[in-house]
Amino acid sequence: MKISTKGRYALRMLLDLAEHISDGFIPLKDIAKRQGISKKYLEQIVPILNRSDILKTNRGFQGGYMLAKSPDKYTVGEILRLTEGSLSPVACLDQTPIECEKSNECPTLPIWQGLNKVINDYLNSITLQSILDKQRERYSDNYII
Repeated sequence: MKISTKGRYALRMLLDLAEHISDGFIPLKDIAKRQGISKKYLEQIVPILNRSDILKTNRGFQGGYMLAKSPDKYTVGEILRLTEGSLSPVACLDQTPIECEKSNECPTLPIWQGLNKVINDYLNSITLQSILDKQRERYSDNYII
């Protein structure tokens, strides 16, 4: 499993919105500039996030985007599953129940199921808020006299 640019940029975009949540609606050009991501690329990600009710949108002069919920309500797992589809390490785990004809005698299936559980449990345990908190903690301990 490899996370694509789309998944990484969506996460960075949502983190940017979480970090600036008190600023109201944020224009896409501001996010693009702060994150060093092309506005055109972000415009391709926004519809995916809009369909999932992750973002609030405001058009016009004061237009832009903001999170629909507080940052502690979004997990990295949720965001990556939206942009990447499946996070499964092997294709046979993408169906429930598993439709592979060899699944009953597959000696490696438990390995992939365990890895899948670890990946999803880990990514589901991280919220946008927890990332921001860790970042603030890291920078607050890094002062210079």
